[in-house]
Amino acid sequence: MIEPPGDVVVATEVAATAAKQWGLPSPELIRLGMNALFAAGDDVVIRVGRPTSDPRGAILLASIFAERGVRGPRYVRDFPVVVGALVATAIAREDQVGAIDWTEVGAMVARVHAIDPADVAPHYPVPHCSTFPWWQFDRLLSEVDDLLDAAARAGLVTAVRRNEHWRERWLSAGAEARKLCHGDVHPGNVLFTSDGPMLIDWDLLCVGPNSWDHGPLMTWTERWGGASVVYDRFAEGYGASLRGDPVAEAIAELRLVAATLMRLRAGRTDPVAAAEAEQRLRWWRGDPDAPPWTAA
Repeated sequence: MIEPPGDVVVATEVAATAAKQWGLPSPELIRLGMNALFAAGDDVVIRVGRPTSDPRGAILLASIFAERGVRGPRYVRDFPVVVGALVATAIAREDQVGAIDWTEVGAMVARVHAIDPADVAPHYPVPHCSTFPWWQFDRLLSEVDDLLDAAARAGLVTAVRRNEHWRERWLSAGAEARKLCHGDVHPGNVLFTSDGPMLIDWDLLCVGPNSWDHGPLMTWTERWGGASVVYDRFAEGYGASLRGDPVAEAIAELRLVAATLMRLRAGRTDPVAAAEAEQRLRWWRGDPDAPPWTAA
């Protein structure tokens, strides 16, 4: 896992230091989120983040994936630049060239799930999926309780309680059900390049049931306004649809709970997030006219 890089000025200074060491053009900020991304010329992106593990891990991870036919970010410098708690890495810039082929994405996720987590663990953290802070529902509900009306609270709590069984069902299935998971498969984390699909943003890599990587797409049409064929094509490429599977259906709904609570919490200081959180709460209240959500 990582934490946000913090002050954009400091992140920019780190990117500039790294660009100088690597002999790259002066960086220009592209986006600030869980990582700060900078363009260094036309061909390289400098990624600045705050890792909680060996900063070389992401580079080693990329090489493991490449050997297994999994396309992820391609590192163009084989060493990171570390400045205090921040780390910069250099990756090849890739451009979207067309619509995502979800059948190919599903096949690639199946290849991820075929990798033994023990092959990755020495190089990169692979926590159990249920340990992420944004999956601690009782704590999150208590943090935003003052922002919830009775109907919204009831809808969210009911969903959490209805789906609590998923972890015990998963663990009872045995070791063979514990897969290496990307952790956040959705259109924002897929680039369709001239060489095919690429999975980006591996910050939520974890061990979980295979349904952990199906869950976000299972509700993509209903809640996020995505094309109706996305999950079906993904499942075709993966080799199985998990619709109707109790663990998968539970995870799919709980990811919607997590997405709502995180937007609600962010809305305390961000008016845009607050407006989006209110849109999401309409669905939990049972509003039949609740609009699709907007991905943050």
